[in-house]
Amino acid sequence: MSEISTNWIAYEQPLNERLRSFLRLEFLFSRHRHHRADESVWGVRATLQSLLDILTLLGRSDFKSELLKELLEQHNLLSRLASRSDVDPERLSKTLKEIDEAVNGLQTIGSHFVSGALRDNEFLIAVLNRTTIPGGTCSFDVPILHHWLSQPYEVIKRDLDAWFADLRAFERSINLYLKLLRAGTEPTEERAPAGMFVYSPQGTFTLLRVLVPAQLHVYPEISAGRHRFSIRFMSGRDVNMRPSQAATDITFKLHCCVL
Repeated sequence: MSEISTNWIAYEQPLNERLRSFLRLEFLFSRHRHHRADESVWGVRATLQSLLDILTLLGRSDFKSELLKELLEQHNLLSRLASRSDVDPERLSKTLKEIDEAVNGLQTIGSHFVSGALRDNEFLIAVLNRTTIPGGTCSFDVPILHHWLSQPYEVIKRDLDAWFADLRAFERSINLYLKLLRAGTEPTEERAPAGMFVYSPQGTFTLLRVLVPAQLHVYPEISAGRHRFSIRFMSGRDVNMRPSQAATDITFKLHCCVL
């Protein structure tokens, strides 16, 4: 879920496993960026945990090749629009430059960077192996972590910057790809009678975005298949009570995204 303004809340549903991973990485990169601003021990711990989560997820697939393929396809597609009179040349040039920079950044990363980043660093492996245990990174469990956290922040910052250096290219590329995906189509206004909406799309999409007015205090439960999807709006006024389907008609915006 991502909040787009004080008046609307955007709920997103990926429709394939690759995009599901991209959205998770976007979330993890945002969490990492937030915690990096906190120089306390707890902030550093949270930063390190988000870093390990990113490396673990990136290690499960060849995201470099997938991102390069997607971005190069978009570059070729957008380049063919340059001669059209209804295209803003300044905006197009800026977007193409962003894609070029993202592609160049990815191409500088070694093919086995992610697996090597964990395999070759005993400290990161030691911490990673304890993170699945509740409280598993206490000082008596991982004394090397306790020692590292006691170092001056300049030392900690140097290490965090070094571990994250090559990940910046992934962060930039994923953020750019998702920005292009979300901006590629316009949302439509829809209505869900008694809180239920069923839709059979005419084409193939990769991301559904449901934009809900914040004042309605409802949230969508999305069930999506290849040929149709359904949205059931649930009451979200009190999370301590069992949720129930909205009894009134819900007007919302539907955004079916594809590149």
